[in-house]
Amino acid sequence: MQPKLINGGKHKDERGEIQFNNDFDTTQVKRIYTIENVDTSFVRAWQGHSIETRWFSALEGRFQIKLILIDNWEEPNPNSKVLSFELTDEGLHILYVPPGYISSIQALDEGAKLLAMSDYQLGEVNDEYRFDKDYFTS
Repeated sequence: MQPKLINGGKHKDERGEIQFNNDFDTTQVKRIYTIENVDTSFVRAWQGHSIETRWFSALEGRFQIKLILIDNWEEPNPNSKVLSFELTDEGLHILYVPPGYISSIQALDEGAKLLAMSDYQLGEVNDEYRFDKDYFTS
């Protein structure tokens, strides 16, 4: 599987506005949490999972999320290809991140808030990998 953006939408009328995502199937989601970086210069990199699936959605502001498919969890290729996505709080778009990817998350706006979802409960599996923010050259 490849990462993909599941596009949402919004509707506005005299009653107000709703944002929706009718194409996102939540049946696999077991845990949700939010991420707020300390400021826009901080990059939360590189962290990921070999078996866990994650989904991200910007609740407030904009985020740049970079993803790398890991070829070897013990010693990944530092020249691995980087995929880049920008999430905004317009339309409840959701970024699907399949197992095997690590992520880098940077808020592009002050006060930005990111919703994160996982298909495993906290502590259910030992599946967290972290790499130094400068490990990858791309």
